[in-house]
Amino acid sequence: MASNTVSEPDKLPHFLFQTKRNAITDDYEVRTEKLGAGINGPVYACFDRQTGQKCALKIIKDSAKARREVNLHKKASECPYIVHVIEIYENKHSKQRCLLIVMEYMAGGELFNRIKRIGVEGSFTERQAASIVHSICKAVQYLHSLNIAHRDLKPENLLFTSNDEGAALKLTDFGFAKECSDSVKTLHSPCYTSYYVAPEVLSKQSYDKSCDIWGLGVITYIVLCGYPPFYSLHNAPINGPMSPEMKRKIRAGEYRFPDSDWNTVSREAKDLIRAMLTVEPESRPTIEEVLQSTWLSKFAEKVPNTSLNTPAVLVEQSEQWTDVGAAIRETNAYNRMLSVESEVQEISLDNNLLFRRRQKRQNTAT
Repeated sequence: MASNTVSEPDKLPHFLFQTKRNAITDDYEVRTEKLGAGINGPVYACFDRQTGQKCALKIIKDSAKARREVNLHKKASECPYIVHVIEIYENKHSKQRCLLIVMEYMAGGELFNRIKRIGVEGSFTERQAASIVHSICKAVQYLHSLNIAHRDLKPENLLFTSNDEGAALKLTDFGFAKECSDSVKTLHSPCYTSYYVAPEVLSKQSYDKSCDIWGLGVITYIVLCGYPPFYSLHNAPINGPMSPEMKRKIRAGEYRFPDSDWNTVSREAKDLIRAMLTVEPESRPTIEEVLQSTWLSKFAEKVPNTSLNTPAVLVEQSEQWTDVGAAIRETNAYNRMLSVESEVQEISLDNNLLFRRRQKRQNTAT
């Protein structure tokens, strides 16, 4: 799969840690089993030849951007809420200079699949939802303490260590992550997945790590009901530009809590979502303030065990969510080729049953 050694690339940033240059197949048995696909490359299964431990192997073409991703992920991976990077190889793969990232294997799979399984086995409660959001917030808190903005918070990037009841939830995929500043808005690139995007990123303004707080708000909303807060009614193609209606709704922070799915959700949960989905980034809470909120600070004792509709919605619309994921990957691949000034593309979900259901419920509530 990979050659033994590679020469030092010219004009590429240095790694902040030691890498390996021997062939990865010396140390790992690499399988063709594909575990997933990140923003910048596929993920395969591999096994440590000495211990037999199953790991995840991500392969990305070597570049300045790829090295930034690897440096930031490795720097943050000691956090128990972030997928651990075990080691990095500089090899050639398919005759191209590549970085081969060996990570812990997340046997429990993606967040949505876990919620659906919980719903089949029993009930998914608001307290369980709060526990999930708390884990995501702990990962973001660690990143923000290092002045790193993740910029691509979404359920597909949240994985469980195992299928056990007490499995840890961890954040992965640092393809859009970037170092930032506490005092100056140093982020400029329009890096995001469409319906998780913060208004300031859409507006092509300089922005900061508070864009992650908005993403947290969107995820929290979805975890509590099964569908996202922002959507478009126009029938634009998947690879078409983001509709003016979608942009307007995000910039205005225009969303609702339809009674059919939200009337049993606690006021504290909705208050936190409202705070995180504040249009003005300066008015959003910091990640520390989110964790200190009434809903999260003592979730194990205070948040009710009320059953949610989330698993039923996700199961009912599982095919549509699969299509959403495929569209997201396709669009992200396209977005990587765009310049900083270029218009970023939206995944249009307008013909999706998920959004037709969402629209029907909102019309019923009005």
